[in-house]
Amino acid sequence: MAAEFNSEILDLLVIGAGPTGIAIGAEACNAGLNVLLVDRGQLTQAILDFPAFMTFFTTRDKLEIAGIPFCVPDEKPTRQQALVYYRAIVDRYRIPLALHEEVLSAKRTGDFFTVGSQRDGARIERRARAVAMATGYFDHPFKLAVPGADLPWVSSFYDDPYRHYGEHAVIVGGGNSACEAALDLWRNGARSVTLIVRDSKLKEGVKYWVRPDVENRIAEGAIAAHFNATAIAFHDKPREVEARLADGSLLRLPADTVFALIGFHPDADLLRRCGVQVDEKTLVPSVNAETCESNVPGLYIAGTVQAGLDTGRIFIENSREHAPKIVRHVMGGESTIRK
Repeated sequence: MAAEFNSEILDLLVIGAGPTGIAIGAEACNAGLNVLLVDRGQLTQAILDFPAFMTFFTTRDKLEIAGIPFCVPDEKPTRQQALVYYRAIVDRYRIPLALHEEVLSAKRTGDFFTVGSQRDGARIERRARAVAMATGYFDHPFKLAVPGADLPWVSSFYDDPYRHYGEHAVIVGGGNSACEAALDLWRNGARSVTLIVRDSKLKEGVKYWVRPDVENRIAEGAIAAHFNATAIAFHDKPREVEARLADGSLLRLPADTVFALIGFHPDADLLRRCGVQVDEKTLVPSVNAETCESNVPGLYIAGTVQAGLDTGRIFIENSREHAPKIVRHVMGGESTIRK
């Protein structure tokens, strides 16, 4: 099938329409650049996939982008407030969007990049003088390579507890997401909550106020936990999780629902297809810290994708500076948005 070709030459094409991509788009629009944000999902898709009643750990001032105050009464915004805020910035700066369109490649030829994408089965080609990748990692969860991992009641994303009232819930993982989901399910009426943790203890990065809470619930037996344990299969009739315990024995647990919350990773394949050098072990891309430019001239890396597998190192609050750096370098001048 022939690709649809867009003859317009963009100054900057941004891959990703999350907070970092929106920040780049706002900076570019304010500077008078012809910019477009392309995202495989909806605007702020990652936040849409957060638990419905989530409250950010980060304070509202550190989530601000594009010089627009995050005006909510609470110190720490909710998921819903963040969705409204970031979408308001898109409206304020009239940032052009191409949503539900997946970028497949970006190749530099001479002075331009040819960016190939796909939407509803149709191929699209665009040209841009510069490309910024702000793809994050939240839409690429690690998957368990075990039988039954693709069953509909086994999910890599936690939604909300009310869907699971009276159910047996099993959570695979020992990090923040797993611990918070376990507490949320237990407090909101799940029939049983069980953690299956591969390591001998919960991860070191569990939030300081979450750790004692979940550890106390485990100690009192409200939440069951199996450490040095591995989920090896999910069975459908009846719904059960089969796990291998530390002593090598096998355990079958009833499970109406399973959350495999074992972390996320960036889309390293897309980076490589675009010519970016990626460390094989850490998945950290080659990037200049001062300009956010990769080893490919004119191709920039922004936001959490810069951290590779170390997903706890870069957040919205410490990547806000990427947008002005990128636009400043694209223009060869100073940023026009003042923080």
